[in-house]
Amino acid sequence: MPDAPRLPAELLAEPPLEQVWARLDLVMDPELDEAVTDLGFVESVSITPSLHHDDPREVQVSFRLPTYWCSPNFAFLMAESIKREVEVLPWVARAVVTLHDHMAADEMNAAINAGRSFGSVFEDLHPGEDLSALREKFDRKAFQRRQEVVIKALQALTYSPEWLVDMTLTELEAVTFQDPEDARQTGRYLAILKAKGLARQPSDRALPDYDGVPLTAEGFRTYMELLRSVRINMEFSGSLCRGLKATRYKQADLSGEVPVLVDFVPADLPDGANSIRTFH
Repeated sequence: MPDAPRLPAELLAEPPLEQVWARLDLVMDPELDEAVTDLGFVESVSITPSLHHDDPREVQVSFRLPTYWCSPNFAFLMAESIKREVEVLPWVARAVVTLHDHMAADEMNAAINAGRSFGSVFEDLHPGEDLSALREKFDRKAFQRRQEVVIKALQALTYSPEWLVDMTLTELEAVTFQDPEDARQTGRYLAILKAKGLARQPSDRALPDYDGVPLTAEGFRTYMELLRSVRINMEFSGSLCRGLKATRYKQADLSGEVPVLVDFVPADLPDGANSIRTFH
């Protein structure tokens, strides 16, 4: 079993609910490499009260996806990540994850909260599905998307391809980006770069490809075209996802002469269906 990650003292000093949301901010939609919280998928978080301050507590997280038929393997990855990230908090005894409005919600919720694998439940839908291979596929895309942001930000600072292909980890970490988004994405890129073991030493190349092969000045333009195609695909999927989610939770208003779509009012949604970070 891997060691539990070390949590920053600043996080543990925050109120419990804020700690949970901070961990949920780390859960990505695997296809889009965007936080499920930014996408509005997480709708409610609640924490069971305890008799004593130091007692372990249960956390309930409800989430909802853009369509009823979102691929079960994608949904399972997100649900599994939600549970894992929340249960890292030392005061959490158990995280209960509930997916709403999905064709396989009942099976998914039972499996995730019982610690069962995807294959043990969805063999009929996805025979032989290996989620580790799927995770690796999405990790590759996430790496490439983040890397493109970093490279383009460095080019804006007048770094040439010849310089970039030889840039070391130390040199990249020393760069100061004025754009907060460039700085944020660089941090995310460095995290996946190190997590995959692609750069460990200060002198290691900071911008290899996902297989650890160093880039070359001669192949730089072709490689950037690859990164661009990955980004365009992910941006399209993200736009589609947001549009489907925004459209899904609408209902017809028949009070006028012409029916129109309006937002669901809270009473029309299951309990806890809100995107506001509130404590229950």
